[in-house]
Amino acid sequence: MEFIWKNSTSNIDTEVNQLYKSLGIDLWLCKLLVKRGIKTFEEAKEFFRPNLEHTHSPFLMKGMQEAVNRIKQARDKNQKVMIYGDYDVDGTTAVACLFSFLKNYHKNLICYIPDRYTEGYGVSTQGIDTAHEENASLIIALDCGIKSLDKVAYARSKGIDFIICDHHLPGDELPEAIAVLDPKRSDCTYPFKELSGCGIAFKLSQALAQEWSLSDESYMNQIDLVALSIGADIVAINGENRILAFHGLKKINQNPRPGLAELKDLAGFNSKPMTITDMVFTLGPRINAAGRIEHGKLAVELLSSIDINEIKDKAQLIDLQNQERKTLDQEISESALSQIKKDQKENSNSTVVYKKDWHKGVIGIVASRLIEQYYRPTIVFTQSQGVLAGSARSVRGFNIYNAIESCSKHLIQFGGHAFAAGMTLYEENLQAFTDCFEKYVAENISEDCKQPQLKIDTEISLKDITEANYKILKQFAPFGPENSAPLFLTTGFINSSSRLVGKESEHIKFSVKEIRSGIVINGIGFKLKEKFHLIENGEFDLVYHLEENHFMGNSNLEMRVLDIKPSNLM
Repeated sequence: MEFIWKNSTSNIDTEVNQLYKSLGIDLWLCKLLVKRGIKTFEEAKEFFRPNLEHTHSPFLMKGMQEAVNRIKQARDKNQKVMIYGDYDVDGTTAVACLFSFLKNYHKNLICYIPDRYTEGYGVSTQGIDTAHEENASLIIALDCGIKSLDKVAYARSKGIDFIICDHHLPGDELPEAIAVLDPKRSDCTYPFKELSGCGIAFKLSQALAQEWSLSDESYMNQIDLVALSIGADIVAINGENRILAFHGLKKINQNPRPGLAELKDLAGFNSKPMTITDMVFTLGPRINAAGRIEHGKLAVELLSSIDINEIKDKAQLIDLQNQERKTLDQEISESALSQIKKDQKENSNSTVVYKKDWHKGVIGIVASRLIEQYYRPTIVFTQSQGVLAGSARSVRGFNIYNAIESCSKHLIQFGGHAFAAGMTLYEENLQAFTDCFEKYVAENISEDCKQPQLKIDTEISLKDITEANYKILKQFAPFGPENSAPLFLTTGFINSSSRLVGKESEHIKFSVKEIRSGIVINGIGFKLKEKFHLIENGEFDLVYHLEENHFMGNSNLEMRVLDIKPSNLM
């Protein structure tokens, strides 16, 4: 895949120079800070020293007092409470977070995760019926429910109250629940709007702890789950999320809950620190695999258990499910790519593929894989319960939700956001929907959206990366949306002793020398085999992240190279 290199030329020199005078660190580091909206000494201090005291009072969230009062009533009257959450990482961590806190102060609790295949996303009638059968008088819905008006009304008809804890964008009308906790509701003045679903559960736990005069430790023990949810759900890592992610990641690396510790070991991180990226690509997929392959309740049980034998068994099972998920992912991706070629759709504006026996639990992942090959809006369909279920993924700058909405007359239902969405339709409507979707994309996607971009933060020489500077650079972490890992450009390399590695020799193991400084640096470039010829002869430029490679107790600074171009093209 060919990338466009975008080297930002925004006029920030004045702000960079002002920050340089107040901080006294290198200009290129100041430039990175200004690009993140940090322009003063105090803002830089807060950025580099994330302080839990700078998080917001949970009672600033609309509905929090009402939620606390209703849970107190349930505790005082020993009413059964169902903690209900979605089957993905954010939902299962949210359920484990609130359950792990609340079980110490209220014993009459049950957890519920809907089945991905028989119930689908969000609050289900089956879940409410289960609460009724179990004589639960209150359901606390986590990471879902903000648009479940009919389900909340159905629960009320059965004498069951609802507390909604969600972080998705509300519709025009809110459910008639006892409390609706969602910073994105228009009448909520909570200062930070981008909490994860687990983050809302954490704030509810904090409010209960404060109301019941409990120690901070009573709810802070769940902060490792919050960090995992922030990374896996791809929410912004700035503001309050940055503070929670920083301290949650610290706990994961130093004193994680037993379930996460076991998953870390299985992922090969028993003796080296994890980053947010490590969590996203190792812990997140394993926890998600439970809901994709079997049932999300397994993840909740793992994350909330303290029984070591039970934890080992469940972690091993989840790891096996993740292996099965990876196999399905690869098989279905290959099948979908073959279908695109067979149907001669390589040059279409969009991708829509369908096969009735593809596994529903991995079609979203497959959609992302297809975008790696054909960079365009993509939908993957399979058959589920007599209809077709689709999972959509988009490319930078194109709102796929709007595209699907424009074709909604062909759908049974749909939902999602600008980058990802889901939908169902009858099989006889697939062709009409495909044609409609392709037409909308062709007419509305800009040329700028048709090719992936690498947005370079700054150009540097390797001599700029001193030990002191890298120590500062590490403090920019944790990385994620709104605080991406800095992307560097360095020009004028020659090859030292690079080679192809991997099962299919698809990756480049770099050892290159910067001509102007004479510095040799190592690195890795995943799936860059097609560009290996560019470094065999002549000069070349690299776009890369800087990372530490931990091996056998030693740490070395390396490049993770994203792209290569001959020097004469810059």
